Amino acid sequence: MTAEDEALVGGMVNVGAVFRRGELVERPAPRNARTLHAHLLALREHGFDAAPAPVGLTADGREQLTFIPGDVALPPFPDWAMTSSALASVGSLLRRLHETSATVAVDPRAEWPQDLADPEGGTMLCHNDVCPENVVFRDGRAAALIDFDLAAPGRALWDIAMTARYWVPMLDPGSATTLHPPGLDTAARLRILADAYGLSAEDRAELPGVIEQATDVCRAFVTRRVASGDPAYRQALAERGGWERWDRLQTWLSDHRRTFTAALLS
Repeated sequence: MTAEDEALVGGMVNVGAVFRRGELVERPAPRNARTLHAHLLALREHGFDAAPAPVGLTADGREQLTFIPGDVALPPFPDWAMTSSALASVGSLLRRLHETSATVAVDPRAEWPQDLADPEGGTMLCHNDVCPENVVFRDGRAAALIDFDLAAPGRALWDIAMTARYWVPMLDPGSATTLHPPGLDTAARLRILADAYGLSAEDRAELPGVIEQATDVCRAFVTRRVASGDPAYRQALAERGGWERWDRLQTWLSDHRRTFTAALLS
Protein backbone atom coordinates (compact mmCIF):
# COMPACT_ATOMS: atom_id res chain seq x y z
CA MET A 1 0.00 0.00 0.00
CA THR A 2 1.41 3.39 -1.01
CA ALA A 3 0.68 6.85 0.36
CA GLU A 4 -1.65 7.44 -2.59
CA ASP A 5 -3.78 4.35 -1.87
CA GLU A 6 -7.16 4.79 -0.19
CA ALA A 7 -8.49 1.93 1.90
CA LEU A 8 -12.16 1.24 1.14
CA VAL A 9 -14.29 0.08 4.05
CA GLY A 10 -17.48 -1.95 4.19
CA GLY A 11 -18.44 -5.59 4.09
CA MET A 12 -17.14 -8.43 6.23
CA VAL A 13 -15.22 -10.75 3.92
CA ASN A 14 -12.35 -8.60 2.57
CA VAL A 15 -11.95 -6.26 5.54
CA GLY A 16 -8.76 -4.18 5.22
CA ALA A 17 -7.85 -5.67 1.84
CA VAL A 18 -9.65 -3.38 -0.63
CA PHE A 19 -7.94 -0.25 -1.91
CA ARG A 20 -8.64 2.50 -4.39
CA ARG A 21 -5.73 3.41 -6.61
CA GLY A 22 -6.74 6.35 -8.75
CA GLU A 23 -9.55 5.21 -11.01
CA LEU A 24 -9.07 1.56 -10.07
CA VAL A 25 -10.12 -0.61 -7.16
CA GLU A 26 -7.78 -3.47 -6.21
CA ARG A 27 -9.06 -6.27 -4.04
CA PRO A 28 -8.58 -10.03 -3.45
CA ALA A 29 -9.73 -11.92 -6.52
CA PRO A 30 -12.43 -14.56 -6.07
CA ARG A 31 -11.56 -18.10 -7.15
CA ASN A 32 -13.72 -17.77 -10.27
CA ALA A 33 -12.43 -14.30 -11.16
CA ARG A 34 -11.81 -15.03 -14.86
CA THR A 35 -15.31 -16.40 -15.38
CA LEU A 36 -16.89 -13.60 -13.35
CA HIS A 37 -14.95 -10.93 -15.22
CA ALA A 38 -16.10 -12.36 -18.53
CA HIS A 39 -19.70 -12.25 -17.32
CA LEU A 40 -19.42 -8.66 -16.08
CA LEU A 41 -17.99 -7.62 -19.44
CA ALA A 42 -20.86 -9.39 -21.21
CA LEU A 43 -23.36 -7.50 -19.04
CA ARG A 44 -21.74 -4.23 -20.15
CA GLU A 45 -21.86 -5.30 -23.79
CA HIS A 46 -25.59 -5.93 -23.37
CA GLY A 47 -26.19 -2.49 -21.89
CA PHE A 48 -25.81 -2.86 -18.10
CA ASP A 49 -23.14 -0.34 -17.13
CA ALA A 50 -24.11 -0.04 -13.45
CA ALA A 51 -21.35 -2.35 -12.20
CA PRO A 52 -17.54 -2.15 -12.08
CA ALA A 53 -15.72 -3.01 -15.28
CA PRO A 54 -13.00 -5.65 -14.83
CA VAL A 55 -9.53 -4.43 -15.78
CA GLY A 56 -7.34 -7.40 -14.97
CA LEU A 57 -5.68 -9.72 -12.47
CA THR A 58 -2.36 -9.16 -10.73
CA ALA A 59 0.38 -11.72 -10.28
CA ASP A 60 -0.25 -11.84 -6.52
CA GLY A 61 -3.90 -12.93 -6.79
CA ARG A 62 -5.75 -9.63 -6.76
CA GLU A 63 -8.25 -8.18 -9.19
CA GLN A 64 -8.51 -4.69 -10.61
CA LEU A 65 -11.83 -3.07 -11.44
CA THR A 66 -12.96 0.43 -12.30
CA PHE A 67 -13.88 2.63 -9.35
CA ILE A 68 -17.52 3.78 -9.25
CA PRO A 69 -17.91 7.18 -7.55
CA GLY A 70 -20.81 7.82 -5.22
CA ASP A 71 -22.06 7.16 -1.71
CA VAL A 72 -22.24 3.77 0.01
CA ALA A 73 -24.24 3.29 3.20
CA LEU A 74 -22.26 1.69 6.03
CA PRO A 75 -23.71 0.34 9.28
CA PRO A 76 -25.38 1.68 11.29
CA PHE A 77 -27.28 2.67 8.17
CA PRO A 78 -28.07 6.39 7.83
CA ASP A 79 -31.58 7.75 7.34
CA TRP A 80 -30.89 8.82 3.73
CA ALA A 81 -30.25 5.20 2.69
CA MET A 82 -33.50 3.94 4.20
CA THR A 83 -35.97 6.37 2.63
CA SER A 84 -38.81 5.00 0.51
CA SER A 85 -37.32 6.58 -2.61
CA ALA A 86 -33.93 5.00 -1.94
CA LEU A 87 -35.59 1.61 -1.50
CA ALA A 88 -37.57 2.02 -4.72
CA SER A 89 -34.40 2.90 -6.62
CA VAL A 90 -32.76 -0.31 -5.39
CA GLY A 91 -35.72 -2.29 -6.76
CA SER A 92 -35.48 -0.52 -10.12
CA LEU A 93 -31.73 -1.12 -10.33
CA LEU A 94 -32.15 -4.81 -9.52
CA ARG A 95 -34.76 -5.10 -12.28
CA ARG A 96 -32.29 -3.54 -14.73
CA LEU A 97 -29.66 -6.08 -13.72
CA HIS A 98 -32.05 -8.99 -14.13
CA GLU A 99 -33.36 -7.87 -17.49
CA THR A 100 -29.80 -7.78 -18.80
CA SER A 101 -28.71 -10.95 -17.00
CA ALA A 102 -31.54 -12.84 -18.67
CA THR A 103 -29.88 -12.14 -22.04
CA VAL A 104 -26.38 -13.29 -20.99
CA ALA A 105 -25.71 -17.02 -20.96
CA VAL A 106 -24.11 -18.45 -17.80
CA ASP A 107 -21.03 -20.58 -18.42
CA PRO A 108 -22.24 -24.14 -17.58
CA ARG A 109 -18.66 -25.28 -16.87
CA ALA A 110 -17.99 -22.57 -14.30
CA GLU A 111 -17.83 -23.23 -10.57
CA TRP A 112 -19.94 -20.49 -9.05
CA PRO A 113 -19.80 -19.97 -5.25
CA GLN A 114 -22.61 -21.71 -3.39
CA ASP A 115 -22.40 -19.66 -0.16
CA LEU A 116 -25.62 -17.70 -0.79
CA ALA A 117 -26.75 -19.37 -4.01
CA ASP A 118 -30.35 -20.26 -4.77
CA PRO A 119 -30.74 -23.92 -3.68
CA GLU A 120 -33.17 -24.42 -6.58
CA GLY A 121 -30.64 -23.11 -9.10
CA GLY A 122 -31.49 -21.29 -12.30
CA THR A 123 -30.20 -20.12 -15.65
CA MET A 124 -29.67 -16.43 -14.77
CA LEU A 125 -26.75 -15.12 -12.75
CA CYS A 126 -27.98 -13.51 -9.51
CA HIS A 127 -25.93 -11.05 -7.45
CA ASN A 128 -27.04 -12.68 -4.15
CA ASP A 129 -25.59 -9.96 -1.92
CA VAL A 130 -27.36 -6.67 -2.70
CA CYS A 131 -26.83 -5.31 0.82
CA PRO A 132 -26.42 -1.57 1.53
CA GLU A 133 -22.62 -1.87 1.49
CA ASN A 134 -22.79 -3.14 -2.10
CA VAL A 135 -24.96 -0.40 -3.62
CA VAL A 136 -23.50 2.90 -4.81
CA PHE A 137 -25.82 5.91 -4.58
CA ARG A 138 -25.72 9.22 -6.40
CA ASP A 139 -28.17 12.03 -5.66
CA GLY A 140 -30.14 9.76 -3.34
CA ARG A 141 -30.73 7.02 -5.91
CA ALA A 142 -29.12 3.61 -6.36
CA ALA A 143 -26.73 4.00 -9.29
CA ALA A 144 -24.59 0.85 -9.31
CA LEU A 145 -23.97 -2.55 -7.76
CA ILE A 146 -20.54 -3.67 -6.59
CA ASP A 147 -18.98 -6.85 -5.19
CA PHE A 148 -20.30 -9.71 -7.32
CA ASP A 149 -18.12 -12.27 -5.47
CA LEU A 150 -21.13 -14.34 -4.35
CA ALA A 151 -22.96 -14.23 -7.69
CA ALA A 152 -24.34 -17.58 -8.83
CA PRO A 153 -27.11 -18.93 -11.08
CA GLY A 154 -30.59 -18.78 -9.59
CA ARG A 155 -34.11 -17.40 -9.80
CA ALA A 156 -34.76 -13.69 -10.07
CA LEU A 157 -37.15 -14.11 -7.13
CA TRP A 158 -34.27 -15.42 -5.02
CA ASP A 159 -32.24 -12.26 -5.67
CA ILE A 160 -35.27 -10.12 -4.78
CA ALA A 161 -35.72 -12.07 -1.53
CA MET A 162 -32.06 -11.60 -0.62
CA THR A 163 -32.31 -7.90 -1.40
CA ALA A 164 -35.49 -7.56 0.68
CA ARG A 165 -33.72 -9.14 3.68
CA TYR A 166 -31.18 -6.31 3.69
CA TRP A 167 -33.14 -3.32 2.46
CA VAL A 168 -36.68 -3.63 3.85
CA PRO A 169 -35.22 -5.07 6.13
CA MET A 170 -36.93 -8.42 6.75
CA LEU A 171 -36.01 -8.41 10.42
CA ASP A 172 -38.04 -8.50 13.60
CA PRO A 173 -38.22 -5.03 15.23
CA GLY A 174 -35.68 -5.87 17.91
CA SER A 175 -33.11 -7.02 15.36
CA ALA A 176 -33.81 -4.21 12.91
CA THR A 177 -32.98 -1.41 15.32
CA THR A 178 -29.44 -2.73 15.74
CA LEU A 179 -28.36 -1.28 12.38
CA HIS A 180 -31.42 0.44 10.87
CA PRO A 181 -33.33 3.63 11.73
CA PRO A 182 -36.32 3.01 14.03
CA GLY A 183 -39.92 2.92 12.88
CA LEU A 184 -39.55 1.28 9.47
CA ASP A 185 -42.83 -0.33 8.29
CA THR A 186 -41.74 -3.76 7.09
CA ALA A 187 -44.90 -4.70 5.18
CA ALA A 188 -45.18 -1.32 3.46
CA ARG A 189 -41.50 -1.31 2.50
CA LEU A 190 -41.72 -4.83 1.10
CA ARG A 191 -44.56 -3.60 -1.12
CA ILE A 192 -42.45 -0.61 -2.24
CA LEU A 193 -39.60 -2.90 -3.28
CA ALA A 194 -41.95 -5.24 -5.18
CA ASP A 195 -43.69 -2.32 -6.93
CA ALA A 196 -40.42 -0.69 -7.96
CA TYR A 197 -39.14 -3.98 -9.33
CA GLY A 198 -42.38 -4.67 -11.16
CA LEU A 199 -42.93 -8.04 -9.51
CA SER A 200 -45.73 -10.20 -10.91
CA ALA A 201 -48.71 -11.27 -8.79
CA GLU A 202 -47.52 -14.88 -8.89
CA ASP A 203 -44.06 -13.94 -7.61
CA ARG A 204 -45.55 -11.63 -4.96
CA ALA A 205 -47.48 -14.56 -3.54
CA GLU A 206 -44.29 -16.64 -3.35
CA LEU A 207 -41.93 -13.92 -2.08
CA PRO A 208 -42.52 -14.24 1.71
CA GLY A 209 -41.79 -17.96 1.57
CA VAL A 210 -38.66 -17.42 -0.50
CA ILE A 211 -37.49 -14.80 2.01
CA GLU A 212 -37.78 -17.45 4.74
CA GLN A 213 -35.82 -19.86 2.55
CA ALA A 214 -33.14 -17.22 1.95
CA THR A 215 -32.93 -16.54 5.68
CA ASP A 216 -32.26 -20.25 6.29
CA VAL A 217 -29.43 -20.13 3.73
CA CYS A 218 -27.99 -16.98 5.30
CA ARG A 219 -28.03 -18.58 8.75
CA ALA A 220 -26.19 -21.63 7.40
CA PHE A 221 -23.64 -19.29 5.80
CA VAL A 222 -23.03 -17.50 9.11
CA THR A 223 -22.80 -20.87 10.88
CA ARG A 224 -20.03 -21.99 8.54
CA ARG A 225 -18.15 -18.71 8.93
CA VAL A 226 -18.32 -18.82 12.72
CA ALA A 227 -17.30 -22.49 12.82
CA SER A 228 -14.27 -21.70 10.67
CA GLY A 229 -13.15 -19.11 13.22
CA ASP A 230 -13.83 -16.01 11.11
CA PRO A 231 -13.35 -13.15 13.63
CA ALA A 232 -15.63 -10.67 11.82
CA TYR A 233 -18.58 -13.06 11.82
CA ARG A 234 -17.96 -14.18 15.40
CA GLN A 235 -17.95 -10.58 16.56
CA ALA A 236 -21.06 -9.68 14.57
CA LEU A 237 -22.91 -12.70 15.93
CA ALA A 238 -22.04 -11.77 19.49
CA GLU A 239 -22.92 -8.09 19.07
CA ARG A 240 -26.26 -8.74 17.35
CA GLY A 241 -27.83 -11.18 19.78
CA GLY A 242 -26.26 -14.56 18.99
CA TRP A 243 -28.21 -17.55 17.74
CA GLU A 244 -31.22 -16.50 19.82
CA ARG A 245 -31.61 -13.56 17.46
CA TRP A 246 -31.72 -15.92 14.48
CA ASP A 247 -34.32 -18.09 16.25
CA ARG A 248 -36.45 -15.03 16.97
CA LEU A 249 -36.12 -13.74 13.42
CA GLN A 250 -37.12 -16.99 11.76
CA THR A 251 -40.15 -17.40 14.03
CA TRP A 252 -41.17 -13.78 13.35
CA LEU A 253 -40.98 -14.26 9.58
CA SER A 254 -43.14 -17.37 9.73
CA ASP A 255 -45.68 -15.73 12.05
CA HIS A 256 -46.03 -12.68 9.76
CA ARG A 257 -46.10 -14.48 6.40
CA ARG A 258 -49.79 -13.75 5.85
CA THR A 259 -49.32 -10.07 6.70
CA PHE A 260 -46.52 -9.73 4.17
CA THR A 261 -48.47 -11.61 1.50
CA ALA A 262 -51.52 -9.39 2.05
CA ALA A 263 -49.40 -6.24 1.74
CA LEU A 264 -47.84 -7.48 -1.48
CA LEU A 265 -51.16 -8.46 -3.09
CA SER A 266 -53.47 -5.71 -1.81
